[in-house]
Amino acid sequence: MTNSQTSVLHTSSLPAAAASDRFWWRRLLVWAAVLGLSLLISWPRPAYAAAASSLGGSLFESHCAGCHVNGGNILRRGKTLKLAALERNGLGGPEAIAAIAAGGIGQMGGYGAVLGEGGAELVGDWVWQQALRNWAAESPNA
Repeated sequence: MTNSQTSVLHTSSLPAAAASDRFWWRRLLVWAAVLGLSLLISWPRPAYAAAASSLGGSLFESHCAGCHVNGGNILRRGKTLKLAALERNGLGGPEAIAAIAAGGIGQMGGYGAVLGEGGAELVGDWVWQQALRNWAAESPNA
């Protein structure tokens, strides 16, 4: 028997199970990918939304509540953050509120640099949600 015939005999005589055992790590990698994707798909998004809302409220408390206590305005009575006043002044959504929070309007200076990247949008969303609820205090069971 020649050397080439011997190598053919050795490779052809390997059982299929032994050949597949060499690639066990591939199966493990596939299962890990499936597990990772299923976790990514089923991860609870409301937890992130609550954290973002909480961050918007925290930014508001830190930088805006000094003048806008409970959605009011200690400097200009007509420029409150109540829904009727927002709509009367042409601010019909969180985007408009975010633009004013970032750039300012009238006597109010802009806070874009202080709020940070995306901070004005978080504050705008939070203020809009508060205005829709008439600035009602959050209940502990909500």
